[in-house]
Amino acid sequence: MTIPKVDLKPCFLSPKRLQPELPLFVYLPGMDGTGQLLRSQTAGLEVGFDVRCLAIPREDLTSWDELAKNVLDLIHAELEKSPQRPVYLCGESFGGCLAQKVAVIAPQLFKRIILINSGSAFQLQPLLTWASQLSSLVPSNLYNIGALGLLPFLAALARISRSDRQELLKSMRSVPPETVLWRISLLRDFCVEEEQLRRLTQPVLVIAGASDRLLPSLAEAKRLVSILPNSKMVVLPHCGHACLLETDTNLYEIMKANDFLDSSVEAAQEQEARG
Repeated sequence: MTIPKVDLKPCFLSPKRLQPELPLFVYLPGMDGTGQLLRSQTAGLEVGFDVRCLAIPREDLTSWDELAKNVLDLIHAELEKSPQRPVYLCGESFGGCLAQKVAVIAPQLFKRIILINSGSAFQLQPLLTWASQLSSLVPSNLYNIGALGLLPFLAALARISRSDRQELLKSMRSVPPETVLWRISLLRDFCVEEEQLRRLTQPVLVIAGASDRLLPSLAEAKRLVSILPNSKMVVLPHCGHACLLETDTNLYEIMKANDFLDSSVEAAQEQEARG
């Protein structure tokens, strides 16, 4: 008897505290695809949001269009329980590209969009694009060593707790080499037309770590803000690529400081404060 192979699909990770009465906050993760690296931000976000993190299976080799469709299906499933609540879409790194794909398919679905060190910066780095084409030649047993060497480029390590550094390395090593190569190829071939981005009229917050050593995130943030009609750029001067892991970074406070929270979130915050 042969056991049929189960096709795992992307899913939402939910925190222990479900709050269906609050606006929905959807986080799309970086290359690791685990969704686990948002953990340091979850408590802060839960003041005003019902948080969901996308988790992409380790062996997922689907296209941008298929990934975007899966995300939209998951969001619609969440909204069946509470159709009227606003949705905030947040994409970091690889997830920043996915967020753009999702948003241009269903622009009316999102109240606000946040792009953090968007992986669309990959194409501004010709040397990185060229090097990515050679990465298929790297033996798979060297990937664990390579992940360790990449850490200083991914994050300002001195600004991240030891446990989060370990979690970052663990997440990087959890992805099989063939999946890494596939996701790099997606970044290399990523394309969203400027005309499509110009149709996103809701507020968009574009966040860039000025000390990003992996991608030219600041240059990409400037490019995106020049295209998106209702966007604002926030530069984190000392932050690296994985800025949400850094102890001084509080995404909820960044949104609040930049008047990026709509009235439904502020009402939830006031209710929380009153207990």
